[in-house]
Amino acid sequence: MALFLLKRLLTLLLTLLGTSLVVFGVLEVLPGNAAQILMGPDASPEAVQALAAKLGLDQSAHVRYFQWIGGLLQGDMGISYSYSTPVAEMVWERMTLTVPLAVLAMTLTAVIALSAGIYAASRHNRLGDVGVMTASQLGIAIPNFWFAILLILLFSVKLQWFSAGGFDGWGDGTPAELWAGVQDLWLPALSLAVVQGAILARITRSAVLEVMREDYVRTARAKGLSQRAALWWHVLRNAMIPVVTVMGLQFAELLAGTIVVESVFYLPGLGRLIFQSISNRDVIVVRNCVMLLAAMVVIVNFVVDLLYAAIDPRVKASDV
Repeated sequence: MALFLLKRLLTLLLTLLGTSLVVFGVLEVLPGNAAQILMGPDASPEAVQALAAKLGLDQSAHVRYFQWIGGLLQGDMGISYSYSTPVAEMVWERMTLTVPLAVLAMTLTAVIALSAGIYAASRHNRLGDVGVMTASQLGIAIPNFWFAILLILLFSVKLQWFSAGGFDGWGDGTPAELWAGVQDLWLPALSLAVVQGAILARITRSAVLEVMREDYVRTARAKGLSQRAALWWHVLRNAMIPVVTVMGLQFAELLAGTIVVESVFYLPGLGRLIFQSISNRDVIVVRNCVMLLAAMVVIVNFVVDLLYAAIDPRVKASDV
């Protein structure tokens, strides 16, 4: 087990190093000058050069890279060019919305997908199976931003159960304040979960059906075990590896790809911060946000690898 963890940690660190090089290099070759944008098109070259020196943009690329990495290791993300505010504070403020939104959306996705997928597999080629597969196909075809608008029209405009947009924060952390914050995220999370849940439901169904055809499951059924008992005690654990893989990828996508839904519901999340920073050519904010999202994706994949070992010991044994 120790060797398995060591190899995975080494892979994690090397991936983060490679990611930092790619993120920094890609942003370096982009056209535009942050100092010029901040000063305006009518600024003199001397003023632009002075601001570039103040921001450290006149230093060589490798110096700025190592300064950036050194700051990250110390928890310092630098100062935003546009807002003159510590980037860490801006990112943390937005993460308090984006991460709970992704967790809530992933929870709804898992509940919807596992329930629908297992139900469909247990009723293979029957009416329930056909109904679930038809509904999942519709869920995949519906764009989440369009579904978000429908949710607003139904639950906010017509029924007035939820707010149409915005986020008031988590307040003082009291149960009432926390519940109010969760209510602001229900509709965005549901709009994200529909498409992801439809995809995961089909994968869950296929994985369960594949395991149900294995010899040991047929043997268990031949010994008198009911279909329900065979499903819960013999099938699900072995069918979870592809499901967990897709869930990890989906959670990473939810963390990094909520910008459209955040725009529809006017949520001040990390996606909107990245979009605004790109518009302002605030490279330091974009660089840190992209690196943070990439790190979270890598860490999610690391956790998925650990879950592989917990679900199927053969995965851990094969890496020793």
